[in-house]
Amino acid sequence: MYYRLWTFINVFLIVVSIVYIWVFRPHDGSLAVIGQVLAQAAIILFLVNINMYFIFLVIRKTTIRMVKIRLAKFSRHFMKWHIPIAICGTAAITGHAVINLTQFGPLIGFSHLKLLTGYLALAMLSLTLFAGLLRHKKASGFRRKFHLTAAMTFLGIFIIHMVVLI
Repeated sequence: MYYRLWTFINVFLIVVSIVYIWVFRPHDGSLAVIGQVLAQAAIILFLVNINMYFIFLVIRKTTIRMVKIRLAKFSRHFMKWHIPIAICGTAAITGHAVINLTQFGPLIGFSHLKLLTGYLALAMLSLTLFAGLLRHKKASGFRRKFHLTAAMTFLGIFIIHMVVLI
């Protein structure tokens, strides 16, 4: 039940970001297009990683044993890729930030709402990565909740950043 809603939300976010980035925000410069590609890649990578929470939620909430078994096996294999995906997403978003700061910062001002939400998203991403590092070193209930809360807050902020118009 929940997985259908979550799948719809994921597909919706990806489609909306593609339409917004490539239809409503097209740019002529090749450097700006590279920034758009990096943003799109980062969105997909971060959504893939954030989906781990919802896989674990379905494992906890479902009463169907086969679903639990399949998702548990899948999550065991997928968790090996969680950190590399986070590193690739962080690299993509850093490239996006550098390009957009150099290309659009002087044009719209470094205190524009779009850039302010970007700064906040980068700060929250840093906190999420720090929480993930702590959790990787020693797992505990507090560290799990800290990493999860930071990741969900980052998701909310980056969605706000995505929809703020220039």
